[in-house]
Order: sequence, then structure tokens, then C-alpha cells
Amino acid sequence: MSNSKFRSGFVAIIGRPNVGKSTLMNHLIGQKIAIMSDKPQTTRNKIHGVYTTDEAQIVFLDTPGIHKPQSKLGDYMFKTAESALKEVEAALFLVDVAEGIGGGDRFIIEQLKKVKTPVFLVLNKIDKIEPEKLLPIITEYKDLYDFAEIVPISALQGNNVETLLAQLIRYLPEGPQYYPADQVTDHPEQFVCAELIREKILHLTREEIPHSIAVQIEDMRVQDNGVVYIGAVIYVERDSQKGIIIGKKGSLLKEVGKLARNDIESLLGSRTFLELWVKVKKDWRNQERILKDFGFRHD
Repeated sequence: MSNSKFRSGFVAIIGRPNVGKSTLMNHLIGQKIAIMSDKPQTTRNKIHGVYTTDEAQIVFLDTPGIHKPQSKLGDYMFKTAESALKEVEAALFLVDVAEGIGGGDRFIIEQLKKVKTPVFLVLNKIDKIEPEKLLPIITEYKDLYDFAEIVPISALQGNNVETLLAQLIRYLPEGPQYYPADQVTDHPEQFVCAELIREKILHLTREEIPHSIAVQIEDMRVQDNGVVYIGAVIYVERDSQKGIIIGKKGSLLKEVGKLARNDIESLLGSRTFLELWVKVKKDWRNQERILKDFGFRHD
């Protein structure tokens, strides 16, 4: 261990939906804890990922994509992302360089102007553009906001991510190690398992389904034979959606179960028996009580 003091702190990853926040989080942590999908609103809660070295510990918050809310669930997600900015040592504003500045990016920059947190501009997906196009994009962003640092990366390929980490650590205060060195998230395993099930549904369905599902783990225990039993309920808003999730002769639900079980087994490091049910809760995204039951709370 070096003589320099240990540094630690919290860092929010913010950006429009689909710019690669969860991909970056998983790359930083070296393990899959945040679900990935090309559908908007994939991340709904603040996912905490923990990165630890001998010199520092960074607790990353992968926030929901910031955008104007359209339902009570959307409102919850916006407030979650907004509150994350007030409780961190630094923020990574992730943008997709292949897409150029959009209204969503400008909306986020307006939110950033309300906080005093140092903000890194992280230009993601640099592998998708010609190198000479990068400088004009950087200039365009610099005209809109005074960023503490500007770092181009590819979250998917890991390009320049080490540089990003090294620069981030310089912004952290001296502080304690909040979590054990081998811990990669502060979320209970049930939460991550439910998210992995939801991810598979996002991948296998389309149109109206993604936003209208919630997954709850109702039972999780180690059986006498050492196999972990997980019973989970997939909630949808309408009967027609229930039919889609189950699929012809249960085919889609079986596929969700199979793919989710593979990920859950590698997360838990043990054999898993996964049982899934689908239930309808009408218009749950706009019902305060149900949102609370599902774990969407502002506190």
C-alpha cells in the first residue's frame, strides 16, 4: 500500500436514456450488476456499484436516464436522478458522441447548472466515429457548460476507462472505505436477481411491454440440496400484456427463465431453481401505493 492517504466518495453516472450508463457501470465494477438494454427507462432505481483499490474506493450511482417525466413512475425516476446529483463528490455526464447533442442533453445541462458538484463530460462510443469529428463535438459541449474534466471513452470496449478512473480519484476527498474490498454492490441479491429477470423480458419483448413490467422476488432460499430456490412475480398492467409475456404455450416465459437463471447462477455462484408467475396490476405505474410496494420511494 502506498503512503498516500486513502480516498473515497460517491460518483453519479448521469445522462439521457441509452447512452451506455449501465455498460460503463458494469465495466468499472468488472461484474454485471446493472441491467443493459437498448430500451429507454432500463434503469429505474439508483444502482450502487463499488470500485475498490488499495488507494481508493468509489461508490458509483447508475441513475435512471434523465428526461421529462410522463407518469408517476417517470416522476420518481427523474427525482431519483436529480437527488443523486446533490449527494455525490463528482458526476459523470455520459453522452453518446455518435448521436450529437440533443434536446435531452441540453435539458440535463440545465439541471447540472443547479448543483455545485464537479461534472466530468464523458464522451462515450468514440469507437463509432472518426477521430477528427471528436474535437468539434467537445467544443460544442464546452460552450454549454464549464466541465471539470473531459474524457472520451468506449464503455463497451473499455478504451480510456482507466484514465477516467485515475482522474476521478483525484477529485475524491480523503475518507474511509465504506464497503468491504470484495463487495461490488450495496443492493441485496434479491434486487439484482429481479433486475436480471426484467432485463431478459426487455430483450425478448417489444413495443408497449418494457415500461409496463415490474418484477418482485417473493421467495428466495437455499434448499436442503444446496440449490437456491427463487420464486418471482412479473407484474404487467393489462391482460393482453400477460399473454405476450407468457407466450405461445408458455414459450416466452420459459426463455426468460432460462436466460435469467444463467445470469443469476453466475451472480450467486450456485445452482438455481427459478419459478416465474405473471400477474396483472392495472395501471401500476401511476399508483403511489403500488409504486411504494415495488420499492420506488423518494427517501
